[in-house]
Amino acid sequence: MKYADGNPDALKKKFWLALSDSPYLFLELKGQSDTAVPMTAQLDKDADSAIWFFTHKKSTFAKLGEVTASFAGKDHDMFARFNGRLSVENSKERFDQFWNNFVEAWYDGGKDDPDILFLRMDLGDAEIWSGDLGVLNTAKMALGMNVHDEAEERHVESVDL
Repeated sequence: MKYADGNPDALKKKFWLALSDSPYLFLELKGQSDTAVPMTAQLDKDADSAIWFFTHKKSTFAKLGEVTASFAGKDHDMFARFNGRLSVENSKERFDQFWNNFVEAWYDGGKDDPDILFLRMDLGDAEIWSGDLGVLNTAKMALGMNVHDEAEERHVESVDL
């Protein structure tokens, strides 16, 4: 398999930058597409094997376990689908690290709201696509020319995040 910029690490780095620029994704319990909802990923620049979420205790994600996330970058130049496992995050420091006014707007009781469920998603396999085909390939597409090979070079299959 060919990778963008010659290796999968370059594409993974681009993925993390895109996710930090627009941390919104669709999250669903694995195999249960009816549970899919948009969520805001809380990111730590020093933790590239997990992301965190605030949700409500009555959320379907309170079931924990295997989940799948789908991501589209803000400018639609990065796409990803990745798996992981949800568990309850008990770290008060981590909770405080991510708490902000946008999160607080969802909870009437603020930080002490008894309905808050703070989750960690430990990341597994992912497929990542770079949609940035550049000006030349965009022109080729406009002319009906094939860009399949160039697109394949910007796709990583089954990479560990």
